[in-house]
Amino acid sequence: MKKLTPKEEEIMNILWTHGPLFIREMLAFYSDSKPHYNTVATLVKLLVEKGFVSYRAFGNTYRYEAKITENEYKGSAIGEIVSQYFDNSYTKVVSQFIEDEKMNLDELKQLIAQIEQGKNNRKS
Repeated sequence: MKKLTPKEEEIMNILWTHGPLFIREMLAFYSDSKPHYNTVATLVKLLVEKGFVSYRAFGNTYRYEAKITENEYKGSAIGEIVSQYFDNSYTKVVSQFIEDEKMNLDELKQLIAQIEQGKNNRKS
């Protein structure tokens, strides 16, 4: 999956949070420094070309929606990091967190419990 630029990710966050929108509706979710309509339209067009966004015509305007979920995108991004920096080993990732003291023993136990619970739920 292609990586999003920060500006593209900003638009995707708006779509993930607020659902299908027209460009003018997207502009309402920007802070005081709103980008120009054409800037957002160009970014949305690029997102359509990259396969992240689809659209539906309503007369002479379009309503845009995310084609992938936020979890799908985050999962893909994490997968690329694990592949590139940790030899496709999630164990190495967790080890790195523990080594850097970003995760303590209680958090590791909680993670193990979540994994075991997930396995049990899939068997049912």
